[in-house]
Amino acid sequence: MKKIIVIGAGPAGITAAIYAKRGGLEVTVFNMKIGALGKAKKIDNYYGFPNGISGQQLMKNGLEQAANLGIEIIEKEVVGLELTTKFNVETKEGSKEGDAVIIAMGSPRKVPKVKNIEKYEGRGVSYCAVCDGFFFKGKKVAVLGTGDYATHEVDVLKPFVESVTMIDDAEAVEGKDVLEKIILKNGKEIEASGLFVAMGSAGSVDLAKKIGTPTEGNKIITDEKMATSIPGLYSAGDCNGGLTQVAKAVHEGAVAGLAAVDYLK
Repeated sequence: MKKIIVIGAGPAGITAAIYAKRGGLEVTVFNMKIGALGKAKKIDNYYGFPNGISGQQLMKNGLEQAANLGIEIIEKEVVGLELTTKFNVETKEGSKEGDAVIIAMGSPRKVPKVKNIEKYEGRGVSYCAVCDGFFFKGKKVAVLGTGDYATHEVDVLKPFVESVTMIDDAEAVEGKDVLEKIILKNGKEIEASGLFVAMGSAGSVDLAKKIGTPTEGNKIITDEKMATSIPGLYSAGDCNGGLTQVAKAVHEGAVAGLAAVDYLK
């Protein structure tokens, strides 16, 4: 049986998983426990709930529905995505292989509040160690972040760079034409040619960039079937931009799930 992995357990991800499972696929969902829905106190504009429903309860209902269908739910943070003969979804504890992947992790996080950081994007500041690590071969770099995602980026960089420092309190980045140093909040300066941003958990766009599919700002580029430029890779929900509503996420999840079934059959 063909296997599909859904990254994200919100309305888009769970809907995609349900349609893929009913289409005859073996389905695994990674529940990242992130996203805006869980913080919504009350949702009044979604069909079928005349008295409204909390975002937390809606998510709980969706997870229960998926589990009742026999969909595997894994409570682990995804830190990487690779494609060899199949897709490999990476966590700190290992990886899981699938024939197709649907990214449905919601909107990516914001750029950190570090002075000049946007000025040096592409000139020392990067959001993807897999994409850009090679360009810093033999140089000193730093990773901004402290969680599993940040340590994963450190591991990716180690074979290329002279040294890599993990920091969580950058205040500013400076240099002439390219990045030369990072200033911490305590005033200490760190010499670095590169700063890799990996705060919190890996977001949708982070994973898309790692595997080489086009993105635009804070969204993943897809066609009308939610397919990216990479065969077998789909994206659904807030990470595609547009209306950030449950109704849209459910629609795109259904489209992505059905498209994945057609692709794998």
